[in-house]
Amino acid sequence: MDPQSQFCANEACRDKGRCGAGNIRIHSRQEHRYRCTTCGATFAATRGTPYFRLRSSAALVTLVVTLLCHGCPLQAIVAAFGLDERTVATWWERAGAHCQRLHAHLVQTGQVELEQVQADELWVKLAGQRVWQAMALAVPSRLWLGGVISPHRDLVLIRTLIRQVRTCGRTLAVLVCVDGLASYVRAVREGFRESVHTGRRGRPRLVQPAGLLLAQVVKHTRKRHLVGVTRRVVIGTLGAVQQVLAATGTGTQINTAYIERLNATFRACLAPLARRSRCILHRPPLLTAAMYLVGMAYNFCWPHESLQERTPAMAAGLTDHGWTLHELLSYRIPPALWVAPKRRGRPPKPRPAGQAA
Repeated sequence: MDPQSQFCANEACRDKGRCGAGNIRIHSRQEHRYRCTTCGATFAATRGTPYFRLRSSAALVTLVVTLLCHGCPLQAIVAAFGLDERTVATWWERAGAHCQRLHAHLVQTGQVELEQVQADELWVKLAGQRVWQAMALAVPSRLWLGGVISPHRDLVLIRTLIRQVRTCGRTLAVLVCVDGLASYVRAVREGFRESVHTGRRGRPRLVQPAGLLLAQVVKHTRKRHLVGVTRRVVIGTLGAVQQVLAATGTGTQINTAYIERLNATFRACLAPLARRSRCILHRPPLLTAAMYLVGMAYNFCWPHESLQERTPAMAAGLTDHGWTLHELLSYRIPPALWVAPKRRGRPPKPRPAGQAA
């Protein structure tokens, strides 16, 4: 137990969210609890993680979650470990919700050099319905930038995905390669606009940033067979697109091969995404949680062969080592630092010099 790596999560504590402030002490080694000397509150070492208040051991939960994010069907885990199906589904959803918050805390912070982004959608069969799953990838680092689940493949879905991509990037000078869906054109134009403040009254003007490029790969099919491919540049010039492709080492032609390969990885590691699968989920929130679990394990835990056995998070500069799944699930997300409340009313008058308090 290391008190220096812990922080207090009490909303009323003045040292809320501060690591290494010297206010955390060990309260009970047997129960793995800490105590904050600032507010006097005690908390468990697993607070804020999927292990919090679970009766099963952390080793068993980690083993089950590891099998889930490697494509093992939920029914097989139930038969092998003798667990209740609702218990496994709860662990799955808690781990995925934790990874979703962790993705927002570590990836969506505007620190990733995007350079080139590829996005795509795939449909997923749920119980009694079909939904669309849209995802994006930073090609140079192979970093998964997030995903969105929606019952419709429309502009709202693509807008939400582009908004996630923008929160990850350090700059807006990026090449976006997508398929022929028309919603991408409007979503990229609107999602990457930045305001220009001139000092005048009224709403500032929104303009596209310099360096933003958009290219599409339009596939033509006939009777479910590919008969042709059209590559076109929507924003920017073909020369600028080719310069980015050469700088990122992703070929000489406009392509979406990297996001399609990521789709194949998700289909292999997430049982409900497999084609002609009987491992169907019933609720979209569980699919979202499962998607973020696989995505964060892919980013921080799984080494990539094309990155010299580094993880995508290491290639993007988000971490200096490959994480274990237990380390991923045990990561406590610090809350926002405590801010003193504003004083209401008139400010107190300064006391005259020499007057006692």
